[in-house]
Amino acid sequence: MHTVEHQGRETAYVRADRDGSGDPICFVHGSGGSSAVWKSQHRLGSQRPIVALDLSGHGDSEEVEASPGYTTLSAYADDVIAVLDETGARMLIGNSLGGAITMHVLLERADEVDLDGAILTGTGARLGVLEDLRWWLENDFERAIEFLHEPDRLFHDPDQRLRTISMETMRECGQTVTRRDFLTCHEFDVRDRLHEIDVPVRAIYGEHDQLTPPWFHEYLVEEIPDADGVEVPDAAHLSMLERPTAFNEALVGFLKRT
Repeated sequence: MHTVEHQGRETAYVRADRDGSGDPICFVHGSGGSSAVWKSQHRLGSQRPIVALDLSGHGDSEEVEASPGYTTLSAYADDVIAVLDETGARMLIGNSLGGAITMHVLLERADEVDLDGAILTGTGARLGVLEDLRWWLENDFERAIEFLHEPDRLFHDPDQRLRTISMETMRECGQTVTRRDFLTCHEFDVRDRLHEIDVPVRAIYGEHDQLTPPWFHEYLVEEIPDADGVEVPDAAHLSMLERPTAFNEALVGFLKRT
């Protein structure tokens, strides 16, 4: 695990480099998660160095004081940009909240980064959160975790070990940070600005994802000037974990295109 210091805090990231050539690829996880969600992408380190960070308050990264919404989104963008600067990564891949952060960087902080492209997965231009889920996140965290791990939400049909690990990761992240993440998603809306994204984008989505359905990604493809989409069969929100081979093929295909 590596760290980079910025804005008075340390952001942790892992680097998987199996003699890959070219600039690194930077991966950003979603709500209540950590860099571990990208463990199946480490094998791509033989082609390009892989970098995956823990957002502030997640995994091994220090916490940040930030209210839900734009303030948190900006703080998380600071984390990402610090890791991009430290590692020289030129490709950004974001899942769910990580996708919102990626779009925020492309739209609000483009003058601070130099990217060749981005992949958005399990995300959308607007990320409204169900009222029931928001209530559970505040009042019954265990019920919220159970809800998210029901079929066709985070996973379509996971093995029990994968589901257990995912639930434990969310518990370790904790109620306060996870709720902040989801409330930040709930306020996110860049539907009227997607046409401003000026790098190539690929939307990769799970066939059965009910949290960010396929049509969320179809909308991204329609509105972003240089974008295409790839569906991952037999997967839901976390297709990179549930169907890593298909996800990695879609990722590598995009690298070749860009």
